[in-house]
Amino acid sequence: MSNIIPASGYLELIRKNAGFRRLWVGNIISLFGDWFNTIALYALILQLTGSEFALGAVFITKIFPMAVASPLAGVLVDRFDRRKAMIVSDLLRAVIVLGFLLVDEPGEIYLIFVLIALQVIVASVFRPAQIATIPNIVERKDLVTANTIMSATWSIMMAVGAAIGGFVAEVFGLRAVFILDSLSYLVSAWFIYRIAVTSAAVFGPKPTLIRSAFSEIKEGWRFIQTHPAIRRMATVKAVWAIAGGGLVYMLVLVGDQMNPAHAAASIGSLYAARGLGTAIGPIAARKFVTDERSWATVVGVGIAFTGVGYILVGIVPWTWVVMLPVMLAHIAGGSNWVLSTVLLQQRSADKFRGRVFANEWLFVMTTETVSILVASLVLEMGLFSLRNTVLIFGIISTVSGLIWLMKAVPAEKEDYLQGNVPES
Repeated sequence: MSNIIPASGYLELIRKNAGFRRLWVGNIISLFGDWFNTIALYALILQLTGSEFALGAVFITKIFPMAVASPLAGVLVDRFDRRKAMIVSDLLRAVIVLGFLLVDEPGEIYLIFVLIALQVIVASVFRPAQIATIPNIVERKDLVTANTIMSATWSIMMAVGAAIGGFVAEVFGLRAVFILDSLSYLVSAWFIYRIAVTSAAVFGPKPTLIRSAFSEIKEGWRFIQTHPAIRRMATVKAVWAIAGGGLVYMLVLVGDQMNPAHAAASIGSLYAARGLGTAIGPIAARKFVTDERSWATVVGVGIAFTGVGYILVGIVPWTWVVMLPVMLAHIAGGSNWVLSTVLLQQRSADKFRGRVFANEWLFVMTTETVSILVASLVLEMGLFSLRNTVLIFGIISTVSGLIWLMKAVPAEKEDYLQGNVPES
């Protein structure tokens, strides 16, 4: 296998590959609505409760149900039509998010958590289906380009959606945000409906009494465990999440303290900085790091420098200047995301790909849940100030990246030398 992946033009791929273009456009629209929804929910929960732990509970509810549902979601993605799975997921979420319109007083907060849980459980099918579909609609040489586009899109939509979502919430109210989010899912479903996925290997066996879903979950888990090169890349995002989950959660509280009178706009501005960073990171990695043998090193450095960025967040004044270290932290983190995703796509057999990415999401979501829970309890109990907690988690992130560099990078190099890196 060549170590240098040929560069593919962003616009060329979008223009010539109709299937990828439709998947991408649908993604743009639904992500735009998602970030509208996210900032509105954070502002709503702070408005109704003023509690750090309640905000942490929203984060956890957006994460943990997806972790629990991911193994079964992976089986569904490998067993059924991935395109139809994405469409059904979009349609169900279009209905679910309208339920947020019913919440307007503290006594109805429980409904927020129920609706978030339903939304993310349905989304647990969409994400692995989308990622597993990309290698079926683009050539192998275009995987880096395709994943960079999708990651940069997620980041740009975070930046734009968060910034505009905060503004729309301030000016038009939260109800308008939830309606727009619902409409975005419908448009996304329409674009995905028009995609033609051509791969004889996409679908696994249909359900039978002998081959149960549970056995397929175990089979996917065994596939990851018996391939160390896959296992490393399936857990790298979880290493970032050890501190990253708590740091992203605390970013909302930093925004709230920046300008309490206009919390939604301030939170939106910090998430916009985060989005710009995660957009720049993958683009820079694709341009300057073309030899995949060095990607494990880049991943470890990215985790460590995410921590450095947030250490700076804990030091600088919490005015608009804090947006710069937030952006720098996520430039580092963004490259981590794309490079590990591409390596997993390349190394995973098609029939296992949905389960591989679902299990990866299980690792990430579980780790993020613990990270956010710890951070929210520390703040709710008053053990440390918000600024000091940000500093502590930044240090933890830096140490996590350094440990990855010491442990995983030598193993990665050894696998390349011995030819133990599997290809799809």
